[in-house]
Formats: sequence, structure tokens, C-alpha cells
Amino acid sequence: MNSKANGASFGEKFARIIFIMSTATSIVALGFIIYFLFSTAIPTIADIGFTNFIFGKEWRPSWNPPQYGILPFIVGSIYATSGAILIGVPIGLLVAVYMAYYAPKKIYGFLKAGVNLLAGIPSVVYGLFTLTVIVPLIRKIPVRGNNGLSLFAAIIVLAVMILPTIISLSESALRAVPKVYYDGSIGLGASKERTIFTVMIPAAKSGILSSIILGIGRAIGETMAVAMVAGNQPIIPKGLFQGVRTMTINIVLEMKYASQQHENALIATGAVLFVFILMINVVFNLIKNRKGTKND
Repeated sequence: MNSKANGASFGEKFARIIFIMSTATSIVALGFIIYFLFSTAIPTIADIGFTNFIFGKEWRPSWNPPQYGILPFIVGSIYATSGAILIGVPIGLLVAVYMAYYAPKKIYGFLKAGVNLLAGIPSVVYGLFTLTVIVPLIRKIPVRGNNGLSLFAAIIVLAVMILPTIISLSESALRAVPKVYYDGSIGLGASKERTIFTVMIPAAKSGILSSIILGIGRAIGETMAVAMVAGNQPIIPKGLFQGVRTMTINIVLEMKYASQQHENALIATGAVLFVFILMINVVFNLIKNRKGTKND
């Protein structure tokens, strides 16, 4: 008995050490990333000027003096991500509802495999598909200056790319809701559709919000697919059919030949992107916690 107890105790201690080491590794890695970004970004932004850097509309590293204004990239990232969320979240949530409550077993297996396959497709393949299929269709829209490579194309490819995340996490959240909620609502005379949209979805809102957060993170951080179809114009887009450049695209395109202050400005752009993602997570967590408190 004692040997078994000692063995169990040793196993528990060993597992605890492994868990602590894994957690510490994640925290240390995050700390290194934050240090790398902000140890360069803060002095660079101070040198350029916070207002000039964040709200400047000109990105001209070759000028004398050089101009490092990232407002067009911030706006481009917000527009592309917002458009993708407006399209991807409703579609993803409706697909999750169908898979959780309507799909027969045979169809469900096919759909689940398809969603998993979408999640595993490389970004460049999404970009190639959009470039060769979607962009020519957009080009046919009779809008002045429309060459297909545009904000609209970027929104479409991002909306498709976030679907697996929205669908999988939303479906899991819906299935995690106790079945008694569903049975109770049906027993009170509510229709299946009314039960789903007024009982089950609100009960699963925490998981659904988490899927939206991860979808936003995927969209705002995507680079390769967007770089292939967005037009890469460093201007604030005035319409869906104008070219756009996001923060991630700007970093990828110019980091290979940047040096000195130019390189530091690109690192500072990455720090701004990091802050954006952090703010999005904080806002959604506040919303989720506030709703949870009200429900309690």
C-alpha cells in the first residue's frame, strides 16, 4: 500500500513539475517576444514621434527625411478584419447550428471532415484560389479603377479562412450546453428554431465569443493570402474595390531589404499590431465577464 501511495505521490509530483515547466516556458516565450518588440518599438516611436507614426498617412522610407506613417496600414487592417468578421461570423455560426442540431450523421461526418480540411489548408493555397478564381470575378464588376486586387478580395479570402475556427469552436460551445435546456424549452412549447436562437446560443455565448476572438486574431494576423490579392497600395482605401495594405503585409514586403530606422519602424509596426490584438482580447473578455455577471 505504501509503495503504491508513494508511487502515486511521485507521479503526481512529476506531473505537476511538467505542467509548471510547460506553463513557465509559455510565459518566458511571451516575455521574450514582448521584450524584443517593445525594446525596439518604444525608442523608435519616440524618435519618429507618436503622432507622426500612428496618424501619419505617408510611408516613404526613401524620402529625405523619411516618412513613417502607418495610419493607412492600421485602417487597412481594421477594414479587412471587420469585413471578414461581418461575413464569416454569421455564416460560421449558422453552419455550427446546423452541424449541432440538424445534420444527419452521414452528412455531419462529411461536414466535419470538410471543416477540418479547411483548417489545414495552407494560406498560400487560399491566396492562389482567390487570385485565380475570385479576383477575375471581382474584376468584372463595372467600377472605375477596379482591377480585382482590392480590399473586397482581401475580405473574401479572410472570411473563408476564419470559417473553420468559428464553426469548430461554436459547435463545441453549443454541444456543451446541457441538454436539459433544450428539452425544457421544447417542453414549454417553444419551436426548435426558437429554442436554438433564444436559449441554446445565449447559453453558449462564452464559447462563441471565444471563437470570434480567435477568428479576429487569425484575420488581423494573416499575411500571405492577403498579400496576394489585396493590391498592396499604401493608401487609406476609399472603397471596397481599391487596393489596400495591412500592417502584416507591410512588414513582410519590406523587412527583407530594410535597415536601421526603416527596420526599427517595421518592428514598431509589429508592436502596434500586438497591442491591437491585446486590446481586442481585453475588450471581448470584459464583455464576456460583464454578461456573465448580469446573468448571475
